[in-house]
Amino acid sequence: MSYVSTAGGPEAACVFCSTLSAGDDRRALILQRGKLAFLILNAFPYASGHLMAVITRHVGSIETATAEELAEAMALIQKATRALDAAYHPDGFNVGLNQGRVAGAGVLGHLHTHVVPRWNGDTNFMSVLADSKVLPETLGTTYDRLTALLRA
Repeated sequence: MSYVSTAGGPEAACVFCSTLSAGDDRRALILQRGKLAFLILNAFPYASGHLMAVITRHVGSIETATAEELAEAMALIQKATRALDAAYHPDGFNVGLNQGRVAGAGVLGHLHTHVVPRWNGDTNFMSVLADSKVLPETLGTTYDRLTALLRA
């Protein structure tokens, strides 16, 4: 139990907190800021338009986030899915969060929810054989398309 409770070592600086104070939202891929949460493109997307709704306050679990923070994050997810639908016309979405390393969280300690547009047949041999993803546009292009729709 001693090993399990200390595995992983000290946590590095939080990428979301650093990004929030970077000063250049386009460069940081921040699509929209709210009072309690914000939308950001995933820098390592599974698909074009893969973004995240992130609680602004550095909080790592659903139970420690406030109802207001969770509500604003969900409102941003709703707004994001509308923009993604208008920009990309996906057949569906994966929306979810991973709380804790064992659950697949890539950024520990800062609660965020993924929104991934999905299309019929969007998995192929590239992801199975090469552990690679093929994206038809750059993150900058995705950023420009989505920020224009989010402002509307």
